Amino acid sequence: MTTTASIELTLKDISAGRTQGAMCSSDLVDAPWDVDASPGYGPGASTADPIPAAAPRQGEIPQEYRDASDAQLRERIVAAKAQLGERVVLLGHHYQRVEVVEHADYIGDSFMLAQAALDHPEAEAIVFCGVHFMAETADILSSPDQAVILPNLAAGCSMADMATIDQVEDCWEQLAQLWGTAPDASGKVPVIPVTYMNSSAAIKGFCGRNGGIVCTSSNAEVVLNWAFERGHRVLFFPDQHLGRNTAIDMGIDPEAMPLWNPRRPLGNNTAEALEDSRVILWQGFCSVHKRFTPAQIAAARAQNPEVRVIVHPECPRETVAAADESGSTAYITKAIESAAEPTAFAIGTEINLVQRLAAEHPQHTITCLDPVVCPCSTMYRIHPGYIAWVLEALLAGEVVNRISVDAEVAAPARVALDRMLAAKPRI
Repeated sequence: MTTTASIELTLKDISAGRTQGAMCSSDLVDAPWDVDASPGYGPGASTADPIPAAAPRQGEIPQEYRDASDAQLRERIVAAKAQLGERVVLLGHHYQRVEVVEHADYIGDSFMLAQAALDHPEAEAIVFCGVHFMAETADILSSPDQAVILPNLAAGCSMADMATIDQVEDCWEQLAQLWGTAPDASGKVPVIPVTYMNSSAAIKGFCGRNGGIVCTSSNAEVVLNWAFERGHRVLFFPDQHLGRNTAIDMGIDPEAMPLWNPRRPLGNNTAEALEDSRVILWQGFCSVHKRFTPAQIAAARAQNPEVRVIVHPECPRETVAAADESGSTAYITKAIESAAEPTAFAIGTEINLVQRLAAEHPQHTITCLDPVVCPCSTMYRIHPGYIAWVLEALLAGEVVNRISVDAEVAAPARVALDRMLAAKPRI
């Protein structure tokens, strides 16, 4: 059973032969500033995903941070946070390495961290230890005089990049040619756009301009119900699996969920299939959650018939159907925390969270369904060296790696995000 919460230490132990195991890339043991020198998402689950040419790249940080030991970086971060006090709030996503989240003022999923960004108007700076779309969201929700900082600009998201604003606008035009955009006699419009939080600010702005909304994995069902009150169909992007799993759990026929390929006319569908649709699913996915399979679940049950299998709803439908439960990272965390008796859990979500939960709850046996250690490529780009750098820059009066969303995008995106925040998840 795993006894360390640190994926970094686990990877180093596997690489050195000190422990048995497999990793999806030997480059995972490299320092992130070495990875930053090459284009791409970096080692991990998204290595093979194509990255847009315009994706942000992280410049070289000062040598002193690259040379510092883990202990020295920890001391520098603690000291800088103490000096900055309430001037800064540090947010850490569940999928961050433990060496990062130990410094976070708040740890949570995208919904929880979006709320946390709203709750601290006194902070001069929000250091967001997550990925680019999350920092954009924090900038949209925070006040204009607050600086939102992403410690490593290369921490993007391959799923978010699977739906560009040009592709979405083109899709919308094609659907408008089929049905128009005006409401019918019942007051419902032909289609409501719903974007997952894992999308660019431009796409959130598109939803705000077109009567749509943002969702997270925590509140996707609440959001779809909101959308169906206002439209006959939903255009759901960019993650097909979250959309499909949520809609099926609501009783919607899978045959009424055509998949939209943005590179083909009508998304590679017929007009008739789109007419009969309830949820039009974008052809996107999470490379982390795509790794989890029914065969892994069968193997976990063969090893322990009493195992409780919980997977994230970004997993493919056949994996969710084979599991005992599915839910957001907040759901998974609460399920483990609320288990009164020692329980064997097999979890299908990002390995940093799974291994941290295993270390925090030694009364349970908690394992990751995937036997290969393969973290989120872009979450893993955040490292204590970058955090020490951005915090000490703030102490010196300099804001580095600021994420700013243009006002013409931020205003409609804020509309869609406010609708999301009002759609409280049922956890």
